[in-house]
Amino acid sequence: MMNFFRLTVTGAAFLVLAGCASQATIDEPPVAMGDFRLGHNIVVVSEPTIGPFSRTVEDDELKDALTLALSHRLGGYEGEKFYNIGAKIDAYVLALPGVPIVFKPKSVLVVTVTLWDDETGTKLNEEEKAFTVFEGLSEKTLLSSGLTQNKAKQLENLTNNAARSIQKWILENPEWIGLPPLPAAAPAAEVPDN
Repeated sequence: MMNFFRLTVTGAAFLVLAGCASQATIDEPPVAMGDFRLGHNIVVVSEPTIGPFSRTVEDDELKDALTLALSHRLGGYEGEKFYNIGAKIDAYVLALPGVPIVFKPKSVLVVTVTLWDDETGTKLNEEEKAFTVFEGLSEKTLLSSGLTQNKAKQLENLTNNAARSIQKWILENPEWIGLPPLPAAAPAAEVPDN
């Protein structure tokens, strides 16, 4: 009985801390993006693979959600050069409601991305960059987001996480956007969660 009580208290404390951590990053200022200015924001969805135990989503819903997330995260930068993003949604799972403990499906989004220099029309990454993005950990996703969130909210969370991952990847290649190279073994700038 005492172990159950400790686990319950520890779990509750973890959820409170997780909530505080994500709230703290909401107020952080945007990170420097050099000469980056978002040009074309092209998202393609064509017969994506739908994983097991997933809600289904129309292609247009997927496209609109990722387009909006990329615009929100990257559209506010006013650098001196335009960069075009081409993204393709390859696969997804939007968790269905399950039975907690026994069956806890998780949501996931698989996206491939190419970044282009608009002025020269050249690709900045030779091969498409693949991202596998999961929903963030919160009190609403701890058991399964299928139990606590509707399809639109799950999709919003996944596409926001995808946009954040894409921004982080761009920052890991600072030479693309006119920033100085990263010092050896130094991580890229931390991208806020907002």
